[in-house]
Amino acid sequence: MTLVRHELRQGKIPFLIWTASIGFLLAVCIFLFPEMKGQMESVNDVFASMGSFTEAFGMDRLNFGTLIGFYAVECGNVLGLGGAFYAALCAVGVLSKEEKDKTAEFLLTHPVSRKKVITEKLIAVLIQITAMSIILYAVSVGSIAAVGEAIPWKEISLLHFAYYLLQIELAGICFGVSSFLCKGSAGIGLGIAAMMYFLNLIANIADVAEFLKYITPFGYCEGADIVSSGSLDPAMVAIGIGMGICGIVIAYLKYTKKDIR
Repeated sequence: MTLVRHELRQGKIPFLIWTASIGFLLAVCIFLFPEMKGQMESVNDVFASMGSFTEAFGMDRLNFGTLIGFYAVECGNVLGLGGAFYAALCAVGVLSKEEKDKTAEFLLTHPVSRKKVITEKLIAVLIQITAMSIILYAVSVGSIAAVGEAIPWKEISLLHFAYYLLQIELAGICFGVSSFLCKGSAGIGLGIAAMMYFLNLIANIADVAEFLKYITPFGYCEGADIVSSGSLDPAMVAIGIGMGICGIVIAYLKYTKKDIR
């Protein structure tokens, strides 16, 4: 597991920065809730009159006067975008950086197969994503307890689990993309994550585009759906997991035969 440790050391600074940034924003949102709680009735009325914008973020089905309604929208966007961007950036350059940094010749001349290289790099990506998700969950629960609100364990756990699955799916897709690149490209990873986010907004606004929810992982992370139903959509989750696995399989097939320079 030498390569796993090496990847974790290399990714330590980005991991700490992203985790601290997202955790800080989550804590700020939660600590603001008690101050805004009394004003939420008027906020609900304002959002209810905003038409397509309200539908895009599911705010027409949530009560901002409750902690979980506030959390699902405000903290959900922080978790969704922040986690998606980190997962995409973490995975999209992990296979291509050896060529970019001119270290491929050194790495591949060692008695280690390409499959082992892929496996250990994938493990390192999954460890970082999992560690960040656990830390952010602890930050959220701790912040809610600190402001004296009752912790809605089921809804909070489901929301965080959904966003964890989203990060795993995007990491799998970007991992596959990374096997085709000769140079690490943060832009491609960020572009994929942003595209998935906006596909979900389009699906929320236009009924004719509702099928897009089955393409984007943000479809099964919809806070309003999770809070109202108390569960994740199994079909969407299954499709998402399948897409992530396809990305990983493609990475193995491509990288093991790739002409690496």
